[in-house]
Amino acid sequence: MAFDYKKEYKEFYMPPKTPVIIEIPKMNYIAVRGQCNPNEEDGDYKAAIGVLYGIAFTLKMSYKGNHQIEGFFEYVVPPLEGFWWQDGVKGIDYSQKDSFKWISMIRLPDFITKDDFDWAIAEATKKKKSDFSKVAFLSYTEGLCVQCMHIGPYDNEPATVTRMKEYAKSQGYTIDITKERYHHEIYLSDARKCDPLKLKTVIRHPIKKQDKI
Repeated sequence: MAFDYKKEYKEFYMPPKTPVIIEIPKMNYIAVRGQCNPNEEDGDYKAAIGVLYGIAFTLKMSYKGNHQIEGFFEYVVPPLEGFWWQDGVKGIDYSQKDSFKWISMIRLPDFITKDDFDWAIAEATKKKKSDFSKVAFLSYTEGLCVQCMHIGPYDNEPATVTRMKEYAKSQGYTIDITKERYHHEIYLSDARKCDPLKLKTVIRHPIKKQDKI
């Protein structure tokens, strides 16, 4: 049976509907950076998702071809994720989607190296006749965070974010969104097919210890 990151690492992908604090280790990702309203039809965000999955499945299916990845085992492609921010905004302003900047990404298994990633870019470019030049190999250590499972429409996320902020404060922490640490979402539902009221999204915010007064 293929290794499923959601099932094997439930602490990262299946948090409870009440906030929890967690340490997130270094992970590698396939990533595309951009700026636009994610709801735009035929916009850059939706194009980014297409190229991310193009590389993700090239790597996943590599064992059937000539490129043999050391330590490879069959796995389920992890869920789509996103870092989100806006210049000059503390946190996230959901009413100003046109100003969103983002890094859309999919986690890579640890056995996939930068050389394997570069092979996948070349292979996908050749076979799919598409431009994958915006796709990057990203290593990122998220560190200490508060996270929660959000159920429902994306526009209802502020209520969940408020609960996360209040919980972090009660535990002696404050939200630490900066130019290097981001509002993070992990999409467990396909928004094209799922009832908006049943959408499952992991929301994660970086935190730090509150300054003592």
